[in-house]
Amino acid sequence: MHEYKLRVYYEDTDAQGVVYYANYLKFFERARTEFLRQAGYEQKTLMDNGAMFVVRKVENSLFKPGKLDDELIVKTSLVKLGKVSFDFKQLVYLNDLLLCEGKIKCGCIDAKDFTPYVLPDELYLGMKKLLD
Repeated sequence: MHEYKLRVYYEDTDAQGVVYYANYLKFFERARTEFLRQAGYEQKTLMDNGAMFVVRKVENSLFKPGKLDDELIVKTSLVKLGKVSFDFKQLVYLNDLLLCEGKIKCGCIDAKDFTPYVLPDELYLGMKKLLD
């Protein structure tokens, strides 16, 4: 499981000083990007080859609030991999306290016509090594 650390800034919070629920999606996006980057994958490279990743579905469960200046950890794991689609599980913690859980379904599409695009073999094999 990959870990991505971040600090909660004022811009991440609502009027009550807690993380605004939609901002967890931004945290998830950053963590997934860094997870794949650590595995040797760069989104720009995929785009340069005519493909891109998209989010198809999000499930987000909030348990406890993150607050201004908290240092959070987003844990990311790849839980399912197909030739065109793949799923992540992401957990946001404050120390050992689970704040949020996300299940993110992604896909690969052709950048020109937005139709399904089979993951390049090298990328597929690299992602396969990341499966939990």
